[in-house]
Amino acid sequence: MEKTSSIRKVLLFNPRAVSHGSPNYRIPNSILQVAASIHGMADYVIVDGNREGDSATKISTHLASGQFRYFACTVMPGPQLKEAIPITKMVRQTFPEVTNIWGGYFASNQCNVVLQSGYVDFCINGPGDKAFPALIRALENNQPYDFLKNLIYRNFDGKVIKTQKEELIDQDELPELPYDLLDRQYSISGYLKKTHLGDKTLAYHSSVGCPFKCSFCAVVPIYEARWKGKSAQKIYRDIKYLKDQYGADAIEFHDNNFFVSEKRTVEFSKLIEPEQMNWWGEGRIDTLDQYSDRSLSILRDSGCKMIFFGAESGNDDLLKQMDKGGKQNARQILQFAARMKQFDIVPEYSFVLGLPALDAKTVKKQVQKEIEFIRRIKDTNPQTEIIIYVYSPVPTEDSQLFKDITKQGFKFPEHLEDWLEPQWEKFDLRKNPLTPWLTPDIINLIRNFETVLNAYYPTSTDIKLSRFQQRFIRVMASVRYHLGFYIYPYELKALQKYWLRYRQPEWEGF
Repeated sequence: MEKTSSIRKVLLFNPRAVSHGSPNYRIPNSILQVAASIHGMADYVIVDGNREGDSATKISTHLASGQFRYFACTVMPGPQLKEAIPITKMVRQTFPEVTNIWGGYFASNQCNVVLQSGYVDFCINGPGDKAFPALIRALENNQPYDFLKNLIYRNFDGKVIKTQKEELIDQDELPELPYDLLDRQYSISGYLKKTHLGDKTLAYHSSVGCPFKCSFCAVVPIYEARWKGKSAQKIYRDIKYLKDQYGADAIEFHDNNFFVSEKRTVEFSKLIEPEQMNWWGEGRIDTLDQYSDRSLSILRDSGCKMIFFGAESGNDDLLKQMDKGGKQNARQILQFAARMKQFDIVPEYSFVLGLPALDAKTVKKQVQKEIEFIRRIKDTNPQTEIIIYVYSPVPTEDSQLFKDITKQGFKFPEHLEDWLEPQWEKFDLRKNPLTPWLTPDIINLIRNFETVLNAYYPTSTDIKLSRFQQRFIRVMASVRYHLGFYIYPYELKALQKYWLRYRQPEWEGF
């Protein structure tokens, strides 16, 4: 690395997000973004838990050198906490002179419990492109940091202080991500995975935020309905570099909402088409439904193979309860699935089942109606991928939905280490709700339907499934599916677990 100032070193940690041995990790874009913000200002190293057998030892070895003053950790809810919490605690106990800084959705949304742990000193609230280097400079020079934006910390009285949010930065003005430095520590080729999109699939972030305020979404409290995206030319230049330099041949856009601007999406599609790279992204049904037929054709011709949509519900009243915003409704969800069929783009619809209601009986009726609606979608366009989540609250505290669940007795852990309990890991994967209105009977109904649905319509994203396996399990599930008989599907669960090794994309990505 080039010569930098006398600022003491920074250790940037990306905690493990996949199980040991899983190949489904991607380029750690969030930690690379932080690295870019201090590149040339301070020396740093990156430790990626997904590529390490023992992250704690690696981090201890670095910090024991005495050259590091700052330990910065990006933390998403769920699996990353299993490394983030014990390792950060170890850093505080073993290296008390090191300042611990957390960023990511968990740090922003659960800042009170994080800071009250006693071993996290600061949280970056949202983008850290300016906040992180500014905090490092302030600490190095013993200057005040209370005026810095996007910062959360405890004052001398122990009160949690949130500073003002800054405006989102023009994404084209951000520094380049230091791929070459990452490649020297962990080969970039090791992050480019074989998926249903291609042999070397690249993960890329082209925007931040989302212009909508869904009451169940963890992005909302951070970005507050704001969105900024890189230009189509900038996206293309970055991807072309990664293709030429490292051999990337497909793209996963990990934006919260890639398709906000039709003009940007179409322009990018025209630029990327000659590169012959399949790609995938996340969008909203009511946004994409406003795209012209010509635009959707351009997307498919450019390599857009599948788009993830938050359908969420086939009940218009529940969509209103979720505060989806926009114009999405059940009729549109069905019609759009049919529309996507003519363009040969696979719609990947996610549904959130088990929203709070007056009583469990009402919740069960809602779930049963959602199951009927999902079946109608499959009848309309069998290629539609269905992702089923169980409603898990997020702290969008000004939403009516959050107030409703609080009244019904739900609350988050009061201590940071309580998040290490297995049920909370699954909670943040939207698989274990821990909500009082969802009885075991309702959960079993959701799980059993999901098992039968996935057997009758095996996901096309699982490249390990042979055609014979797909046909066999479909035959096994056909009677259950057509009769709507979901109870006790043990034979299908056994096939999925032991013979097919069936992979759920909502858990493992592509």
